[in-house]
Amino acid sequence: MNEFITINENVQAEIVEKKSKFIANLFYVESVEEAENIIKETRKRYHDARHNCIAYRIVQKNNIKEKFSDDGEPSGTAGAPMLNILQKNNLANVLIIVTRYFGGILLGTGGLIRAYSDCLISAIENANLVKMCLGEELEVTIEYCEFEEFKYYCKNNEISIVDVKYLESIVCILNAETVRINKMVEDFELKKINLKTFKRISKKYINKSI
Repeated sequence: MNEFITINENVQAEIVEKKSKFIANLFYVESVEEAENIIKETRKRYHDARHNCIAYRIVQKNNIKEKFSDDGEPSGTAGAPMLNILQKNNLANVLIIVTRYFGGILLGTGGLIRAYSDCLISAIENANLVKMCLGEELEVTIEYCEFEEFKYYCKNNEISIVDVKYLESIVCILNAETVRINKMVEDFELKKINLKTFKRISKKYINKSI
């Protein structure tokens, strides 16, 4: 997976449908273990609710792990529709839990699908969305006298300086799309930028403005 959309903070949304209260909690998660722990904690928190339905999509080792549960609702009326919304919106590293307090009126299959879907959509609308793309982390060293010019170069080439250490020389940790890193390496080899050293550290997903 080269890129996906995620959220940068957890959000909540509520709707009421024929006296049933639906509470959506949308979480940012980075592993299946983290998601499963949050599911357990949330079910304890809403222990008096009729249902706690879930869906998640998580990127692990460049693969997507997916799961959903209707938690006692009729099959296909809660978890699967929510997972489908996450898929269609290319959302990953997210966990949605929609809690239902039953209001005494049956909603039917179509009503349940709409209610769970609308509650998730409302949470997504409340969220700050972030695009993540596959990139690289790089370490470079640079002389103090070259640092301001290098910062200008990074800004113009969409390279993020995520950490700076002021040692004998300045040591910077950089994040960028691989194509940007490749261009920087080429500019270094052509002496268009003055770096003392550079070292590719690892591939990783990085933020990219939507």
